[in-house]
Amino acid sequence: MLHSRLLHYIDEVARLGSIRAAGARLHVAPSAINRQILLLEAELEQPLFERLPRGMRLTPAGEALVAHIRQTLRQYRETVTDIRDLRALGSGEVVIATMTGLASSVVATAAASFRARHPQIRISIRTMSTLDIVGAIENSEADLGLGFNIPASAQLEVCWQMNTRLGVVVSPHHPLAPMDTVPLAQCTPFPLIFADRSMVIHGIVAEAFTNAGLDIQPAFHTNSIETMKRLAMSGDAIAFLSEFDIAEELRDGRLLFRQVRDAFSLNIISLVRREKHAHGLAGFLLADEIGKTLRPGASARDGGRGSGPAVEGFAEGAVVGEGQVAGDG
Repeated sequence: MLHSRLLHYIDEVARLGSIRAAGARLHVAPSAINRQILLLEAELEQPLFERLPRGMRLTPAGEALVAHIRQTLRQYRETVTDIRDLRALGSGEVVIATMTGLASSVVATAAASFRARHPQIRISIRTMSTLDIVGAIENSEADLGLGFNIPASAQLEVCWQMNTRLGVVVSPHHPLAPMDTVPLAQCTPFPLIFADRSMVIHGIVAEAFTNAGLDIQPAFHTNSIETMKRLAMSGDAIAFLSEFDIAEELRDGRLLFRQVRDAFSLNIISLVRREKHAHGLAGFLLADEIGKTLRPGASARDGGRGSGPAVEGFAEGAVVGEGQVAGDG
């Protein structure tokens, strides 16, 4: 075993309140169990058990240690189960709920890489709004959820999280392309591509222009991220998206991403799953693959000239409270 027999000794003594009873349960001489406990108490320089006339009772130090022991034993059993499940990983399905821009970039890349190693696993990618992602996870209709500014929920566990700004998305030949960062005011002479009002990203972008005192009339409205990208590629039009929305186009050099100097400071991308839910190993492994694809340095660059990743450091697994909402849903 990967852990000491002593963990089992202490756990059983705590459960049964007796070294003799623990020895009988474990088929170990009581003297051997007592000796190991005494050695550990000497090492810790404090007792773990009170020796009573009719049994053993945990001290506060013992209670703290037993809590750790039981967590360790539980994690060990779960790990052994996962290792055994590797042999049965040749079948099954993982369902991920996400947004359209992420589905066609990050999720597609991670899913293709994952399935190359596990060809018998079926992956279902479903696009939906932020609130629908939360509902799908809470109702166990999806194993994983990936989206922008997913609201906090007691039923959701955050696997991975990062702050990525929205920014200006233009073709490589656009007049703003040589700039490292773009003031919002310099976008106004060009045709602007806005998400329509059915998408939460519309309010974020519109509010940024209002706060900057800029009166604008967008040339295009659409509820399709793909349409936004194609419009931006076709000429001088400007879209406002995250770097992850255009990962493939960045990699191919068809679009560039430029940070906006005076707007879009917060845009949280989160990978979530159901809290305290029996997750399959395939779901865990796909979550890890998505995390690798999302990590800083994994996203595409614009040829080494410009802003780099639109990412501000955000603790992995940190929980974000309610706040500004963006994304493409």
